[in-house]
Amino acid sequence: VFQVCAVNQQGKTVFNRQVRRNRLMALLLDHPGAVVAMEACSGSNYWGRELEQRGYAVKLIPPQHVKPFVKGNKNDRNDAFAISEAARRPKMRVVAPRSLEQTDMILLHRIRERRVRARTALLNQMRGLLSEYGIVLPAGAATLRKALPLLLEDAENGLTIAARRYLQDLFGEWLDLDERIREADHSIQVLARESPAASRLMGIRGVGVMIATAALAKLGRGEQFKNGRQFSACLGLVPREHSSGGVQKLGGISKRGDDYLRRMLIQGAWSVIHYAEGRHDRLSQWALQVKERRGKHKAVIAVANKLARIIWALVRHETTYCPT
Repeated sequence: VFQVCAVNQQGKTVFNRQVRRNRLMALLLDHPGAVVAMEACSGSNYWGRELEQRGYAVKLIPPQHVKPFVKGNKNDRNDAFAISEAARRPKMRVVAPRSLEQTDMILLHRIRERRVRARTALLNQMRGLLSEYGIVLPAGAATLRKALPLLLEDAENGLTIAARRYLQDLFGEWLDLDERIREADHSIQVLARESPAASRLMGIRGVGVMIATAALAKLGRGEQFKNGRQFSACLGLVPREHSSGGVQKLGGISKRGDDYLRRMLIQGAWSVIHYAEGRHDRLSQWALQVKERRGKHKAVIAVANKLARIIWALVRHETTYCPT
């Protein structure tokens, strides 16, 4: 069921009731011209697209922006009214519904990320199981992959018959995950080749196939952000602030928003810093100056912030990156 709260222009509740999923669209169609506000959550992008196609103005509001407007105890009625209150605020930040192309891209990235995490968990489990038999290997997936077949063949290393069978099953699971991750990588590369915007983004130093497609899945056409700084702030790449009484206190980055894209941008920034020596483009020279002045860790965050701003500018204005 959905909890639907309707308010008039003065903010007074007209009705606030539960509606079954198969009756929701019919109810909304009875109120043409209404502004429809929802929390940005699973399924909200689908409803947003469907309503926009029918001419409705749609506002998807992040849950953390709705919470301050909840009055009394938390329940569906109070939550629905809080969404209507938040939607009426003139400066409330809203999220645009994702297009089908964006949804396809982010779906593929999320599937790949889950498989990578499953593989990491599997490797850690295999190392833990081997240590129960006194077998401790150096860190690294390549080391484990090279040593495991030899361990399974060695009859004098203390592994029991049952342990060898279980480890062989886990090794097969590992190989299967590797194959599925390679398939996801290939699909992402195909999406990048078919997207002119992704091709333009990959011209930026430090931005490859993964960052380009993940950024497009997040940005769309970039219309929801006024400038590049808003996009970088959305990714949590700006300082956390706790100021009062005219005293400004800035801390580390806020780490808000999309942590997946933020991590990837930071990885891309590390590559920019690593290969900046000997390069004469403006980004590399600027990165070296920041590194010399503030240290490599702060330089990496600064470069990631700049990459986010450049990405927004190229997507929003449909331009090509000029490195000189």
